Amino acid sequence: MTSRASFRIALVAAVLLCTAFPALAADSYRVVHSYPHDSQAFTQGLIYLDGHLYESTGLEGKSSLREEDLETGSILQFHDVPSRYFAEGLTDWGNTLIQLTWQSHVAFVYDRTTFRFLRSFQYDGEGWGLTHDSKSLILSDGSATLKFFDPTTFHQTRTIEVKDHGKPVTQLNELEYIHGEIYANIWHADRIARISPATGAVLGWIDLSGLLPASEHSTAEAVLNGIAYDAAHDRLFVTGKLWPKIFEIQVMPEGAKSAAKKKTP
Repeated sequence: MTSRASFRIALVAAVLLCTAFPALAADSYRVVHSYPHDSQAFTQGLIYLDGHLYESTGLEGKSSLREEDLETGSILQFHDVPSRYFAEGLTDWGNTLIQLTWQSHVAFVYDRTTFRFLRSFQYDGEGWGLTHDSKSLILSDGSATLKFFDPTTFHQTRTIEVKDHGKPVTQLNELEYIHGEIYANIWHADRIARISPATGAVLGWIDLSGLLPASEHSTAEAVLNGIAYDAAHDRLFVTGKLWPKIFEIQVMPEGAKSAAKKKTP
């Protein structure tokens, strides 16, 4: 093999390596506790408020809005979404819950206590994930773009493009706003991106590989999707579509892992 051929092979390998993995090293995790979850729930949105979980599930004819007990997995309140809609992301705003739909370009607003339908609003493009900061609703549509909406008028106010070292990050799915950052599931990947809401830059990654054993994945679509944060007790919960468990995890920073390895004899 010539030196030029060797160089070309090395160059191709380097390009493939950069394409396959994020530019930033990923943090890991530690499971603090696991809780039961409905393995028939096609999880699209998940939030934690006032001691209970609220979940949006998808699939046409099976979409729902639920209030659940974390400890037991019991469904405390259930709303059937009309069968023509494929429900998606979920967030709260004030005393309301806001639920997206996938390709119907409509979101539903409910009273959080009673699940009573209050109103709806339209948006362009698909709806995937939904969260909010102190001023705006934040929506993902499967692309590298996140859209910001006024929560009162539902008018779009701005967008950001999510990039990791200049490379667009697509397939942004379920969202959660935590400690001033946007956490985003990447569809069909065991990773969560931590995103700057100001610039769209990826600030870090969380690698959740192995969280649910492959033997417990019922289908190829039983993928990681669901992030909820308990702000009162600083607890982070994650789950997936058709997963039988919700996991409370502690993120283990990459630097902490490296330090621990150095201390190991």
